[in-house]
Amino acid sequence: MESFATRAVHAGRADLTDLGVHAPPIDLSTTNPLSSIEAGRDAYDAYAAGEPRADGMTALYRRAWNPTVARFEEAMADLETFTSAPADQVPPVAAEGVAFASGMAAAAAVLMSRVAAGLPHVVAVRPLYGGTDALLASGLLGTDVTFAGPEDLSAALTERTGLIVLESPSNPTLDLRDIQAISRVAGDIPVMVDSTFATPFLQRPLTLGASFVVHSATKYIGGHGDAMGGVVVTTPELARQLRPIRTVTGGVMDPFTAYLLHRGLATLPVRMRAMQAGAQSLAEWLTRQDGIHRVYYPGLPGQDPQGLVGTQIDGSGAMVAFDVGTFATAARLCSRLQLITHAVSLGSTDTLIEHPAALTHRVVEEGAQPGEGILRISVGLEDPADLTADIGQALQR
Repeated sequence: MESFATRAVHAGRADLTDLGVHAPPIDLSTTNPLSSIEAGRDAYDAYAAGEPRADGMTALYRRAWNPTVARFEEAMADLETFTSAPADQVPPVAAEGVAFASGMAAAAAVLMSRVAAGLPHVVAVRPLYGGTDALLASGLLGTDVTFAGPEDLSAALTERTGLIVLESPSNPTLDLRDIQAISRVAGDIPVMVDSTFATPFLQRPLTLGASFVVHSATKYIGGHGDAMGGVVVTTPELARQLRPIRTVTGGVMDPFTAYLLHRGLATLPVRMRAMQAGAQSLAEWLTRQDGIHRVYYPGLPGQDPQGLVGTQIDGSGAMVAFDVGTFATAARLCSRLQLITHAVSLGSTDTLIEHPAALTHRVVEEGAQPGEGILRISVGLEDPADLTADIGQALQR
């Protein structure tokens, strides 16, 4: 049985030999020639119904289907359902990927699909990424949200509940949620997991009972801070509900972005291993520094009380958060860094730091925002000693 790393290199590339190419080609066509009116009509009906493109089906228009995007979708579905166990021991999970222009477009499509199904009530577990939290709280897409802790989920469910939303590890304090336990409580209600921080290298929610796994592919999937996209991996039935929404709302991924994200998958395991090692080192160092009130990292003692690292998630990830007490201290520290980049986003090759309450989570309603002294770091590929030296000099100054 091949490893995840091997699968990451080869996923979504099955047709390349027949095409006679080594690198996946980029098809920039916005429209496609039709062999006949009948072929176009039949293809239109199939795409409108959310069907994936089948052999012999006419390619119609980029909003409906594109081969470069389809390769990336296939690769993501392959990785999200990966298991090293023999098929006779663990039945394979059937899944399809649906790519979008951004992670928020991906999450919004899932929410719209539940509203369209007549089940607009959403139960959400905080903390979540600020954009997702704000979208749910606003009711902009017709959803009605109840925010509840994992222990309160059962009581929050109603006959109108169409979705449970969670993020694990969560943004920004890296709480781990027991996806399998929450899926058992959900029963027939779909569970959507934002797995951006984990990536399929560390965690595969569909194999744990979730119905939707969502990624901001802008982050670790692409890995270089130069391509914006999102992707949902879900069951074939639910994917058919998402594709028409993507088509009519226009939140489609462009082919060049799909090419870059697909290329990023090949190095995902290598990058995540190195970044995770750096994050562990940084987190341990931060716990020993004066002026640091608390460090948030699942790999530290006492921060994984459910024992999910090594069972649900194959590591602690490459994100670290820490609390310096006040907004003023956080602002001074960020202004004095010389190597680490002060910027939002995460998952790039360089280390980024940001203040969630002022930036990514500023849109979250009062009372649910992260603490004013919390800073979030996305650890990159620099030598960990250089990162600690930079933070060290900033603390001293």
